Amino acid sequence: MPSRRKFVEQIVGGAAAAAVTGLMPSSRVLGANDRVRFGLIGAGGRGKAIFHAALRAPNTEAVAVADVFTLRLEQARRIAPAVKIYSDFRRLLDDKTIDAVLIATPQHQHALNFVPSLQAGKDVYQEKTMAFNPHFARQMKRAFEGSGRVVQVGIQSTSGPAFQQAESLATPERMGVVTALHTHHYRNAPYGGWKRPVPPDCDLQHLNWKAFEGDAPPHAFDPNRYINWRFFWDYSGGDVFENMVHQVGFWFKALNLSIPLSGTMSGANYLSPGMEVPDTMDVTLALPEKILFSWNAGFGNNYYGESGNDLLLGNQGTIVRIGDRVSYVPQTRHHERAAPMETPAPSAGGPDIVGGSQETDAHMRNFFDCVRSRKTPNCPFEIGYRSAIACQMAVAALRRGRTVHWSEELEDIV
Repeated sequence: MPSRRKFVEQIVGGAAAAAVTGLMPSSRVLGANDRVRFGLIGAGGRGKAIFHAALRAPNTEAVAVADVFTLRLEQARRIAPAVKIYSDFRRLLDDKTIDAVLIATPQHQHALNFVPSLQAGKDVYQEKTMAFNPHFARQMKRAFEGSGRVVQVGIQSTSGPAFQQAESLATPERMGVVTALHTHHYRNAPYGGWKRPVPPDCDLQHLNWKAFEGDAPPHAFDPNRYINWRFFWDYSGGDVFENMVHQVGFWFKALNLSIPLSGTMSGANYLSPGMEVPDTMDVTLALPEKILFSWNAGFGNNYYGESGNDLLLGNQGTIVRIGDRVSYVPQTRHHERAAPMETPAPSAGGPDIVGGSQETDAHMRNFFDCVRSRKTPNCPFEIGYRSAIACQMAVAALRRGRTVHWSEELEDIV
């Protein structure tokens, strides 16, 4: 039996070479009104949310769903009874009638699904954070370059109403010289609202554990590691990968920002003993554009809330973003700024970490429109790549206990 390393190499290896030699198969050419046939890889909470969004998009058809856990496949089939189901995502990719795939697997698996999907000639909606580490980011970049595929990364705020407002307001005439960008993300929920009970049938009979582990360090079967994968460094970048990436991606696109020169992060776990990743943290990224990006977050208070509370600071004015609302305050009127908004109390069910939204629906519609038109989507590969590296730098700084830097030459964190 081949080793795990060999298995992973067989999945991701050769895609870049195939792209260069022109051996990569092409999807069928679609007209503006043609139906897009799609498949879903990863039918967990977020996977089902984007599955619903894709079904709501005009003129789409769900063809197949792949997941390593039979319960997820059953749940997906209840949503779309006609879909084919696969425990091995490669069988889904073998279907040449599928035009596009939606990838919503745990973060450590993204490259393992993304590269073969491009190799199979599929357009891809890739959930964030796009790449788990620099090694996978390089593989994904090599596979994408020259592929001719449409890639939309799941930073849905770039399709929301706030984005165009922020982009139009963030001009040198209004802002002057921008030197700082302050962002926040807070929940009052231990474990960030991520903790889920283990289903009774989450066992080796119903779950392909080795496929779930992928290229991660091997462990004996542990259903908690599968169901609550966000708790563990082997599979997750914690809240940085879950939520900071949204604010990074939003502003990186709005301001056309580059990969940070350096990054620091401090953090600890004060409220969630069963979780490896921190629940309270501060991140600082120094950008080549001479802007200092900061992000602080925690699971022990929700005064700032989850809706952005972003401040873009220039010497002539400030842009304030709270959820879908964006406003500009000239430097001469800072004394008129409004008091902080009161954050609504969380619902009894806890924070909604995987639910759908109007932004998700708009983002999905944009993806399918671009599959037909071949235009660049609202959150293209390049923004997903830069955002992923920024988030990787933050996590690397925390885990290494020092400031880290980005090497453009090595395409790696040093």
